[in-house]
Amino acid sequence: MISVSLVRTVLRPSERSRVSGVLLAAACAITLSTVTACTPEMRARAYAGDGRADWQEADRVIASLGLERGDRVADLGSGGGYFTFLLADAVGPTGRVYAIDVAEDMNERLAGIAAERGYGQVETVLAEPDDARIPSGGVDLVFTSNTYHHIDDREAYFRKLSESLREGGRLAVIDYKEEGFIQGLLGHSTDDSLIQTELESAGYELVAQHDFIEKQHFLIFVPGPE
Repeated sequence: MISVSLVRTVLRPSERSRVSGVLLAAACAITLSTVTACTPEMRARAYAGDGRADWQEADRVIASLGLERGDRVADLGSGGGYFTFLLADAVGPTGRVYAIDVAEDMNERLAGIAAERGYGQVETVLAEPDDARIPSGGVDLVFTSNTYHHIDDREAYFRKLSESLREGGRLAVIDYKEEGFIQGLLGHSTDDSLIQTELESAGYELVAQHDFIEKQHFLIFVPGPE
């Protein structure tokens, strides 16, 4: 197995964070199936270790969502919280961001960071693999980045999830394009046509598709007419 230290030795500095992060993520995936697991801190660094700040266009993503103060948002697959606090800034202290993840240790880590930073509008939610467990009252937006490809039986999952969208609510999906060796190796990608087909089968309509993220698809859906 290629080590992270070897990657740091042979690659240019601009490539190191991306590849070493992917290797760390792969190592964590392997160890999670055995006795030893990566710590939440290691996993958070792995999720953000692909140089996302250089290409993710996170501020532009948030601006394109058109969130208003007081909105309620579900960050589905919040992980290390890469987008959680940006969403919280957008909805303000009167809004609500549910940081939803199936990993209890990651939720605990994120909750601690939210408390330290004074983000009282951030609430962690421990989800089930087949249920986001969005709190009653619903949300104005379900936002999910780099998580769609992890979900099983997506048609059923998102059909159920639509019940948690308020009137006028939206679903925003960001996932890796099926390009590059790493995405193919780890299966961390979904073709945009497949995302659209699956979500239309689940009862949604595509209302916007942004192409400004180099490595990812970015699609926005609304529930279709009943």
